[in-house]
Order: sequence, then structure tokens, then C-alpha cells
Amino acid sequence: MTAIELGVPEVPLRPIAERRVSRRIQVGPVAVGGGAPVSVQSMTTTRTSDVGATLQQIAELTASGCQIVRVACPTQDDADALATIARKSQIPVIADIHFQPKYVFAAIEAGCAAVRVNPGNIKQFDDRIKEIAQAAKDHGTPIRIGVNAGSLDRRLLQKYGRATPEALVESALWEASLFEEHGFRDIKISVKHNDPVVMIEAYSQLAEQCDYPLHLGVTEAGPAFQGTIKSAVAFGALLSRGIGDTIRVSLSAPPAEEVKVGIQILQSLGLKERRLEIVSCPSCGRAQVDVYKLAEEVTAGLDGMEVPLRVAVMGCVVNGPGEAREADLGVASGNGKGQIFVKGEVIKTVPESRIVETLIEEAMKIAEQMEQDGVGSGEPAVTVS
Repeated sequence: MTAIELGVPEVPLRPIAERRVSRRIQVGPVAVGGGAPVSVQSMTTTRTSDVGATLQQIAELTASGCQIVRVACPTQDDADALATIARKSQIPVIADIHFQPKYVFAAIEAGCAAVRVNPGNIKQFDDRIKEIAQAAKDHGTPIRIGVNAGSLDRRLLQKYGRATPEALVESALWEASLFEEHGFRDIKISVKHNDPVVMIEAYSQLAEQCDYPLHLGVTEAGPAFQGTIKSAVAFGALLSRGIGDTIRVSLSAPPAEEVKVGIQILQSLGLKERRLEIVSCPSCGRAQVDVYKLAEEVTAGLDGMEVPLRVAVMGCVVNGPGEAREADLGVASGNGKGQIFVKGEVIKTVPESRIVETLIEEAMKIAEQMEQDGVGSGEPAVTVS
């Protein structure tokens, strides 16, 4: 008899939709827009003037997969710290400017990779556009026009009554037009709102009216659980239509958690290469093992794994064998034991007490082989279960 290969079907990774056509800018070494991969951003929570603490947090964000970091600059001490931070950071630094135009110039002079300006709350901002555009052009510094529902220009609030999608878009395009008058188009735009429905509509309108790259964000999204849901819904709706070039998940949680959620959203949409993925069942009355505990222990044991590996942790004989067979590595559990699958084949059966350690051991073997074969640096295979 001819053996039937039951391993993972290798399906090329395809984007969920054609990307919106936009102009490309460079935020340091990171390309944004123009078909470049969607990048993940976050923001430090330290006082920027505390250079050591800020660089430490940037290092932690870098380790978690953050590609661009934003730092606040509300004071002169913060502005004075920018040059050192920008020089020593491993990833591009964007200075976040509110209220004082002078800090825009300070950030550009300090060598920041980009500057975010909030035109709704910078005094006499429009009057300084010509100077800002010239300074940014001279230094090759992109500008993010960051419109926010919570600090919308009073003129637009009076016109629309509240921060509607139309108000957010009009604010952004008005500011962009002022830069365009001085020949500056090295611009990225965001129009953030705390309501995903309003935010989705705002970005949808904006995408139709300009070709600038767009930074997606649901502002003040809330605590980790709520903010994750709101961001995933909003980003999914937009990215599934090709809208969005960078993202930031705004959570009332440590910045590294924002990055993890952002990366997972992109991986789930096929916009970022898959790394470790745990497929585990929600459990039910058929389960004969503690699936929650197994999944948590396996996840913890494989934390930090860089190769694209799908691990299935299943708790019953209905879907368990099928899911475990479709994964790179898996277990189908029941009756106090677990069948261990590697690439679709049962390699051993172990007692329930040894499931976790066996999965981790086998995962390490697979990861080592993948690294030897050079897997993980390019587009991984996508498995469908």
C-alpha cells in the first residue's frame, strides 16, 4: 500500500486583501506605505527626560517585536533628551508633540525619525507650517498629522457639533493641504476615535480622499480585554479592505502588551509571518483533561519561540485527532493519556502528567530542525483546520 502523507498542507501565505495604493515614506529604516508591510508601533510610558528609563522601556518594546516607538515631549527637559534617545534607540523614535510648536523644531533637530503633531491643540500651529515644512524637508523628517477625537479643533467642533468621521477627516486633510502648499508631502495621517464604528468610517473616508499612508488606532480603547476587542474589530474591518499601513493598539496596560496584541492581529489576518500559534479547544463536557491548564502551560513553556510553529492542544476524541494531525505538533487527549502528533503522524502516547513536557521537547526538536533548514525568515506555510 502507498503511504498517505497526513502532514500540514503547505498553502502560500496570501494577504487578506489588496493593499490600498499609497505613497511611501521612511520612518528611519522602516518603510511605511507604498505596499510596505504593516508595522506595529507603541508608545513609552516613562518620562522622556528620564533617558535611562525610556531607553530601557524601548529595549523591552524592541524585544517584544515593536518596530516604531513614540515618546512624549511635553517639556523642555523632554526635548533635551530626544537626541540621546533617538541616537541610542534600536528602533525609530517618533516625538509626540502637543501644545508647543517649538518642540516640533527641537525633535527635528534632535534627529527623531518622525514627528507626530496634533493640530487640534498646538497653539498657532497653522501659522508655523511653512517653517515646520522647511525644517522637516531639510532633515528628511516625516510628519504624522495625528487628529484625535478628544482634541479636535474648536472650529470643526462648532461646525459638526461633535467629533464625527467627517470632522476628523476634514481636520486631517486641511492640515495636509497646508503642508502641500509648501511642497511637503512626507506625511502620514491618523484620525483616531474611541468608538470603533466612528473610527472605521473616518479611515474609510480618508482612504478615498488621499494617498497618504495611514496609521490606525482606536484611541483610549480601554483596559486590556476591552481595548483588545475594540482594536481587533476596527483593525480587522479596515485591514481586510487593504486600509492601514501602521497600527498601534492603545491599551491601559504595559506597552509590550500592546505590541503582542498588534502582532497577533496582523498574524491572524495573514499580514505578518506566523510565529508560535497555539490551537486549543474551548473545552466542553466531552473533555477528559484540563485543557485550560494544558494550553497555559504549553504556551508558557514555548514563550519566545521565533520559528513558525502551530501547536494543537486538544481535549477530546471528536476534534482532537483531526486538529492535532493538521498542526506541526499536537496532542489529542483522553482517558488520562495523550497521543502526540508530529507533522500528522502519531509518534507516541504518553500519560497525562507528561503531555506538557513531551510537547515542549518535541517543539524544541522541530524548532531546531526548522532553524537548520532556514525556516522562519521568509513566508511560512499557513495551515487550515
